[in-house]
Amino acid sequence: MPTHSILTATRYVVVEGPIGVGKSSLARRLADYLDAQLILEEPERNPFLTRFYRDQAHYGLSTQLFFLLQRIDKLREMAAPDFPDRPVVADFLFAKDPLFALLTLRENDYALYRRLYDELAPDDPAPDLVIYLQASPETLIARVRKRGVEMERRLGDDYLTVVAESYMNFFHDYDRAPVMVVNSENINFVDSDADFQMLVKRIESMRGHREYFNRGE
Repeated sequence: MPTHSILTATRYVVVEGPIGVGKSSLARRLADYLDAQLILEEPERNPFLTRFYRDQAHYGLSTQLFFLLQRIDKLREMAAPDFPDRPVVADFLFAKDPLFALLTLRENDYALYRRLYDELAPDDPAPDLVIYLQASPETLIARVRKRGVEMERRLGDDYLTVVAESYMNFFHDYDRAPVMVVNSENINFVDSDADFQMLVKRIESMRGHREYFNRGE
């Protein structure tokens, strides 16, 4: 691992992006590379998620509130005095939490969610770096279908498309931290060491508050 770089100087890195884009996989690899503490979302622990995929209207609020509380717990864990004195790599950005609420909740449910969000949210430290992974809706749909997670089979193509577009809109306006926007279409940072090192090198060469990495075919 390099001794001096933007990555190794950061204490808090977030990898974000829509379902199927590979954010958790990249977060794991970065945490290993940086010898960092890994903080991951745990959707498998949400008891409402499977029912949400079957019936978004009825289970949207309970699903969203469970995720909200889970993310709050993880932020509090990071702020605890006994938390390891190491860099952190996470696969979620707390400020993005309302994105899915806006997509899935009915008006009254969203109002209740938003009140709880505003009341319960702890101080949300801005990351030193956000890596936002993009892919076309068609690619995301193909990846979700290929990995064959049973509860994801009910996700419609239209829903996945709207999610991808919502992420793009969110990060278009996000300015609390430096953002590296990565087109993940033609890079395999999970299975290819060369591709991973290429991405690391590009991040280490960042000079601006927002930069883009788009590897051609």
